[in-house]
Amino acid sequence: MKGIIGRKLGMAQIFDENGQVIPVTVIQAGPCYVTQVRTEDNDGYKAVQLGFEELQPRSNGASRLNKPAQGHLKRGSLSLPDLRVLREFRVKEIDVQEGQVVKVDVFEKGERVDVVGTSKGRGFAGTIKRHNFHRQPKTHGASDRTRAPGSIGSTTTPGRVRKNMRMGGHMGSDRVTVQNLEVVLVDAEKNVLAVRGAVPGAKGGVLLIKPSRKTRAKA
Repeated sequence: MKGIIGRKLGMAQIFDENGQVIPVTVIQAGPCYVTQVRTEDNDGYKAVQLGFEELQPRSNGASRLNKPAQGHLKRGSLSLPDLRVLREFRVKEIDVQEGQVVKVDVFEKGERVDVVGTSKGRGFAGTIKRHNFHRQPKTHGASDRTRAPGSIGSTTTPGRVRKNMRMGGHMGSDRVTVQNLEVVLVDAEKNVLAVRGAVPGAKGGVLLIKPSRKTRAKA
């Protein structure tokens, strides 16, 4: 199974053998535990659920997870530590078992991956920032209409505001996938992965790294 959960550490630069600068995003990837295996017979689809980032108990020794989460990680013969993040990866073939550890060395240098993350939240944004609208004139009595969106109506027919009208509203905090990024560095000892280019989200954001579904043709 190829796929892992990680956290974005930030961006850096790596020099290749020709001295060229490669901008990379450094990711703390794994180790992850296989917390559940979903099969066609039981669940109707094939998937592997991974858990990431062990949680230390509270000062009084109590778990930081609620009872259902604790029971999920400690059921039957399965006894896993408390894990902060649980995510599922759809797979065609199941080649792992519950309780197994998945590390960053499932990927190799030169591979192509898709990285899924949550983009930075921008709060409420107007139409200029959110949809790249132009501003309106600053003169001729329009001093307070500079960044206003303008008319949104469609006259008498149809007499309503159409669906999907571009207006101000919540911006960011969306699930974003950046496809076909090249793996530049794999450090199995430090559980660090570096991919060429930028990935969505702020530092510390949770990322899913999966094999690329689209292969870019070499020039």
